[in-house]
Amino acid sequence: MLKDGTIAPDFNLPDQKGDMYSLAHFRGKWIVLYFYPKDLTPGCTTEACNFRDEFDGFEKLNATVIGISRDSVKKHQKFADKYELQFFLLSDESGSVCEDYGVWQEKSMYGKKYMGILRSTYLINPEGKIAKVYPKVKPKEHATEILSDLNKLNRAR
Repeated sequence: MLKDGTIAPDFNLPDQKGDMYSLAHFRGKWIVLYFYPKDLTPGCTTEACNFRDEFDGFEKLNATVIGISRDSVKKHQKFADKYELQFFLLSDESGSVCEDYGVWQEKSMYGKKYMGILRSTYLINPEGKIAKVYPKVKPKEHATEILSDLNKLNRAR
């Protein structure tokens, strides 16, 4: 995983509508870049809906929420429509961005090892540097935790 203070790697990925976005597109804003394993699964749905429910709070703090998984644009659209997600879901089907951010890792379930996305988040400052890393997040509390940290960081600026 990347460390606090490093420049966040840029990317160019399609969102749930097929529009292309790069990290540079959001320069000047805080970015909540969260990586999650799979659309329409219980933990990922809980996490996404919490970001949805706190969306206005992020906007007030000049923050953009961006979710990234290896799911397709079509699957992201279905996920966004079903749960009325108003933020960006970017499709990293090749996994290159997941690798750049160090979230594509070996995991283990029921004694079987496999490669997958480690549920984690990077809070990126308006200058494009990583302000905070959240490894192995808890879906239920994560959006609130980030809002609290953003409030503290904005006061410190």
